[in-house]
Amino acid sequence: MMSRSYTNLLDLASGNFPVMGQPREKKRLPRVMTVPGVISELDDDQANSVTSDAPSSAIQDRIIIVANQLPVKAKRRPDNKGWSFSWDDDSLLLQLKDGLPEEMEVLYVGSLKVDVDPIEQDDVSQVLLDKFRCVPAFLPSDILTKFYHGFCKQHLWQLFHYMLPFSANHGGRFDRSLWEAYVAANKIFSQRVIEVINPEDDYVWIHDYHLMVLPTFLRRRFNRLRMGFFLHSPFPSSEIYRTLPVREEILKALLNSDLIGFHTFDYARHFLSCCSRMLGLEYQSKRGYIGLEYYGRTIGIKIMPVGIHMGQIRSVLSLADKEWRVAELKQQFEGKTVLLGVDDMDVFKGINLKLLAMEQMLKQHPKWQGRAVLVQITNPARGRGKDLEEIQDEIEESCKRISDTFGQPGYEPIVLIDRPVSLCERFAYYTIAECVVVTAVRDGMNLTPYEYIVCRQGVPESESSTESNGPMKSMLIVSEFIGCSPSLSGAIRLNPWNIESTAEAMNEAISMADGEKQLCHEKHYRYVSSHDVAFWSRSFFQDMERTCKDHFRKRCWGIGLSFGFRVVALDPNFRKLSIDHIVSVYLRSKNRAILLDYDGTVMPQTSHNKTPSAEVISIVNALSNDTRNTVFVVSGRGRESLSKWFSPCKKLGIAAEHGYFMRWSANDNWEICGQNSEFGWKQIAEPVMKLYTEATDGSNIETKESALVWHHRDADLGFGSGQAKEMLDHLESVLANEPVSVKSGQFIVEVKPQGVSKGVVAEKIFATMTERGKQADFVLCIGDDRSDEEMFEIINSAISGGVLSPNTSVFACTVGQKPSKAKYYLDDPAEGLLSVLASQEECHGWPIENNILCVTNCRPGIDEEEFHGLIHGDKTGN
Repeated sequence: MMSRSYTNLLDLASGNFPVMGQPREKKRLPRVMTVPGVISELDDDQANSVTSDAPSSAIQDRIIIVANQLPVKAKRRPDNKGWSFSWDDDSLLLQLKDGLPEEMEVLYVGSLKVDVDPIEQDDVSQVLLDKFRCVPAFLPSDILTKFYHGFCKQHLWQLFHYMLPFSANHGGRFDRSLWEAYVAANKIFSQRVIEVINPEDDYVWIHDYHLMVLPTFLRRRFNRLRMGFFLHSPFPSSEIYRTLPVREEILKALLNSDLIGFHTFDYARHFLSCCSRMLGLEYQSKRGYIGLEYYGRTIGIKIMPVGIHMGQIRSVLSLADKEWRVAELKQQFEGKTVLLGVDDMDVFKGINLKLLAMEQMLKQHPKWQGRAVLVQITNPARGRGKDLEEIQDEIEESCKRISDTFGQPGYEPIVLIDRPVSLCERFAYYTIAECVVVTAVRDGMNLTPYEYIVCRQGVPESESSTESNGPMKSMLIVSEFIGCSPSLSGAIRLNPWNIESTAEAMNEAISMADGEKQLCHEKHYRYVSSHDVAFWSRSFFQDMERTCKDHFRKRCWGIGLSFGFRVVALDPNFRKLSIDHIVSVYLRSKNRAILLDYDGTVMPQTSHNKTPSAEVISIVNALSNDTRNTVFVVSGRGRESLSKWFSPCKKLGIAAEHGYFMRWSANDNWEICGQNSEFGWKQIAEPVMKLYTEATDGSNIETKESALVWHHRDADLGFGSGQAKEMLDHLESVLANEPVSVKSGQFIVEVKPQGVSKGVVAEKIFATMTERGKQADFVLCIGDDRSDEEMFEIINSAISGGVLSPNTSVFACTVGQKPSKAKYYLDDPAEGLLSVLASQEECHGWPIENNILCVTNCRPGIDEEEFHGLIHGDKTGN
C-alpha cells in the first residue's frame, strides 16, 4: 500500500491541483538536441526513457546547471519597453564555471528575480537563451508563493536549520498544498530542462533544497542521464529530518541523482543516517570514496565545502573606490579596535547573541569601553514572517540598551548598518576590522570568514595601505555550527549560545599578540586561496564523471510509481529471471533439482507469521509430488519448525540449520551432515551473546540444536549494527581454537559448526542425485541473503567439477537487485513462488489464474492486475 504522505507524481505531472490554476500553454524553446530519432512531445507525461542506442553526433560535453534563480540581473528599460539583462557577478553559479573544462559549454536553467508578463515571456526566453545561454522557468504567482515562501522557507529551510513546528505560531504546521506547489514548481523546472537537454551527452548539476525532487522528474524521463546534486544548506540529523511528513519522498528523489554533495562530513553523515534508518541503505567507503548501493546503481557522496572567487575579490580590492572608503573608515574609527559582523537578517544568524556577547565583554573587561566597537552589517532579509519581525525588534532593542549603557561622546559601542552594502564598502570594512565574528546558530557554509581573510591579505601588486603596514594578520571567531568552521583550524571556534564564552573569545581575539595573529592568518590564507570556487566545482565535476562512467555499460530501466520511482541498473550478465524462458526449459527437462530458501524467498522477511499458508503448501506439494523433481527447502531454521510446517509435504526434502540436519522426505530419518557433534563451545559463546543482548535493547538470542544466533532486527538500526560488528570480533577472538565458524548475516550474528553451509547441502544433493542415476539436467536455486550466496557459488562451480553435466540448465536466482554470485534475480519473494508455480502449472496445463490466492501469502495487497504482470512480464518495468 502506498503511504498516505505520497503525492501522486502522475497526477501532479498532469497538473491536477485542486488549489491552484493551470499555467497557460507556452511556445517552446528551440530544442537543443542531437539524438537521432523522433522526439516525443514535451508535455506528455509518459515515464518512458528518452534514450537512443545510436551514438550522439555531439562533439563536446555540455553541462546544464539548474538552480532556483538564474545568475542574471533583470530590470525594466527606462522607456518601460522590454527588459535589460546583465550577469550577476556575485552568483556562485556564474563563478563555478572557472573550475569546469575550458571547452565545456554551460547552460543555465532557473527563474528570474522579477515578474515577467506572460505576453513577454517568449521574447525574454529567446533573448536569455541567445545572449546568456540561460533558460528561464516562469512560475505562476500562486505556485511561486506557495513553493518559495511556503514550502521552501516555511518548511525545508526551518527544518534543515533545526527549527521544528512545535506550534502553529512557531514554524507553522505542515500544509500539503505547499508540498503540492513544491512538486509542481520542480515539474516546471524539469520541463525547461527537457526542452534543451541532450540526454546522451549532457551533464546536469542541480543546486540546493529548492529542487530536491527534480532528480526524479529527470530520471523518469532519461534513465542514463548523468546528474549531480549539491545541497548548500545544512542537512539535519535523522531525529530532526524524520519529522518531515514527506521525508521518504525527498530522500528517494535525491537518490535518483548520481552524485550528492554536501559542505561537511556532518551533513553527509546525517543524510547517510537517514538513508539507513528510513530506507535500510548502508554506505560503503572504497579507496576514499563514499557510495550508496541503490538498485544496482552506486550513488556517490561528495564532501567538499564551497570556496570564494579569488579573482572577483582581488579586482574589487584594486578599485579606487575601495581605497577611498578604507581611508574614510580608518579616520572614522581612529584609535578604536573594530570587531565586524556581516550577516543576513535571519533568525539563524545569531546576531542578537553576538550583541549580548559584546555587552558581556564590555562589562567583564572595562578596558575595552571606549575602545572596542562592534560594526554589524545586516543584509536585507530574504524570507518573511513573524519570527523575523521579532528578531529585528530584539536586535534594535539590544543595540539601544548597549549604546545607552556604554556610549560616550565620540564613541558608539555598536554600529548597526541595516541597509544594502556594496561589495566595495563591505570589503573596506573587512580591511579595517581587527576581527570578524560569526555567531550563526546554524548555517550551511557562510563565506564571510573566507572573504575577510582575502581582504586582509590585500592585493600584492597594489600599493595598498594593508601592504605598507607590514605582515598581514587577521583573527576569526566562528560558530561551530557553520559549514566553514572545520576548515578554519586557526580560528576561535565556539558555541554561540554560550554568551560568556563568546565574550571571552572576543577579548582573547583582540588581545592576541600580532605574531600569533599573523600565523593564523597565513594558515587560513593558504587554505582559502587554494580551495576557491574553481577548486570546488572542478572537484565535484570530476567526481560526477567518475561516478557516471559506467552508465552506458549497464542495462537500465525504471520501476515504481510516484516518488517510489527508481532506476534499476544491472550488469549485462545479471538479468531478471524470465518466466517464459524457465517454463520452456522446465518442460524439456527430466531430472530437476529445486532448492528454495525459506525466509525472504518462500516467506517475506517482514512477515510476522512465518507459518506457510495452505496455498504455499499446495504449491510445494505439487512440485515435490512430480517424480522428475527433487525439491528441498534449505533454511537456517531448526528442523522441528520446518518439519512441523511442511508436514503435509511428504516428498519434500528439508535441510535445516544450514544443512547440519538433512532429510530427503518425511519418511526418511534425519542425517547429521556436520563434521563435529560436540557443542562445548556453546558454553563460551552464550555468555558473550548474553552480554550484548543485555546492552542492546531489541536484540535476542536464538538457540538451535547446532548453532547460536544473535538477532538485532528490532534494535536501533545504527546501534544494533555496531554491536553486531563488535560481537563478531569478540566471538572470533574467544572461539579461535574451537571447530566453529562465526558469521554475520542480515540482522544476525551466527555461530555454527565448521563445514556446515548451504553450499555443502547443494553439493550433496547434486552428488546423491548423480549416484542414483538421476543427474540433474535442470537446477533452480532461489535465495535472498549471504548464506544463499554459498549455494550460488557451488552451483557455478558444479559443472566444471563434474557434479553437474555441461548441458545442465542452471537458474541461480537472488531475490532483489544486488551484487550476487547468482546470474538471475527476482524483484521480491512473491516471484520466487510464481516462477516455480508457472513452471509446474504450464507443465500440467493448470490455469495459473486459479492460484492468485497463493501470492497474497507472499505479498499482501497484491491485486489481480499486478499478479498478471508478474506472471506474464510487465513490459514497462513498473
